[in-house]
Amino acid sequence: MEYKQQIPNASAALTLGICSIVFSCCGVGLILGIIGIVLATKGKNLYKQHPEMYDGYGVVNAGLVTSIIGTSFGAIWLFVFIIRLIVTGIAFSYSNLFNQ
Repeated sequence: MEYKQQIPNASAALTLGICSIVFSCCGVGLILGIIGIVLATKGKNLYKQHPEMYDGYGVVNAGLVTSIIGTSFGAIWLFVFIIRLIVTGIAFSYSNLFNQ
């Protein structure tokens, strides 16, 4: 029986994916999610080239899914933050206009 090694960075991709979900409200989740997607995609491509050498496709796949979810949450949070900033700026400018 031949020993198969773990896909490189599979655990890192999963860890980054989970952290990207947890920290998505801080803006850091977007960055962690993108890094997790890159690592998971590299791992999946490596597995597809040499499936007989590697084990742990489920871990790298879970890392990709969690990274995509975390990146999506982070992007939504960033979008909401920018909209709130714009609305606050408009409200502040109107309040200064009427106070003169």
